[in-house]
Amino acid sequence: MLEVVVKLALVAAAFALLPLLIGQAEHKVMAHMQGRLGPMYAGGFHGWAQLVADGVKFAQKEDVVPRDADQWVFKLAPGVALVPYLLVLLVIPIGPGGQVALDLGPGIFFALAVMGVGVIGAIMAGWASANKYSLLGGMRVAAQLMSYELPMVFAASSVAMAAGTLSLQGVVEEWRWWWLPWQAVGAVVFFVAGLAELRRPPFDMPVADSEIIFGPYTEYGGLRFALFLLAEYAGIVVLCGLTAVLFLGGWKGPFLDTELGWLWTMLKVGALAFCVIWLRVSYPRMREDQLQKLAWAWLVPLSLAQLALTGVLKVVL
Repeated sequence: MLEVVVKLALVAAAFALLPLLIGQAEHKVMAHMQGRLGPMYAGGFHGWAQLVADGVKFAQKEDVVPRDADQWVFKLAPGVALVPYLLVLLVIPIGPGGQVALDLGPGIFFALAVMGVGVIGAIMAGWASANKYSLLGGMRVAAQLMSYELPMVFAASSVAMAAGTLSLQGVVEEWRWWWLPWQAVGAVVFFVAGLAELRRPPFDMPVADSEIIFGPYTEYGGLRFALFLLAEYAGIVVLCGLTAVLFLGGWKGPFLDTELGWLWTMLKVGALAFCVIWLRVSYPRMREDQLQKLAWAWLVPLSLAQLALTGVLKVVL
């Protein structure tokens, strides 16, 4: 019982801390890459208090609920968008020897299925806001999820086939360095599809802040809006963790896997999170038709090809 409590406490601490660290890193990386001055001054040295200032700003804003909104659904939506990522963190192993809160047999598909639940929060927000533009934004989010869920599942299935297990812990144990070139296409498909599911730039057309004022979240302000932003950063942590475990060997590193496994995992998650921020800075927002074309004309065929290649190599080897 004590072990379970300690593991749950560590997962809760990671869930509370890591999204904030990624949010702070995004402020700094974008400030350097785009020459932004504001985020470099808050609090003095290197703008260390920028995230604190953002939190105070959200806390000070009035909590407004539209008069015609569905009150309970409107208030529950931010939690529905955030909590699924906490559940996924329970099954992501950080190191060998049982360093995972919950080692599920079908861990891969549990993680992918629960990640998909997060979109219900966006749909709830759009529907409950009593705003037709928010509702359209929610429908766009749902359409994007359905388009990118398929290649994501195919890419993850390729790794499961190669490892011979659906357990995330088992995948890392079976992983070998020569999987890197073999599963490279699947890794790119999984990562890109995951970014699209999180509506991260350049795949953020359904919630574009400058064009359609955050889509389904138009009527949200204050701490409720901050929870939706926190859900986005928590999704980045989960996506980078799953990518590291499935395609980059998780806790396996150049040396001392047993002693430093957690460090290798965190370094890989950090490097992938940097790539997420880099993509936001580097590429313009895609149109809705471009989003759908990328999914159906490119990612689905590539993921199927990766799945077929894995099946052939498993038979041959």
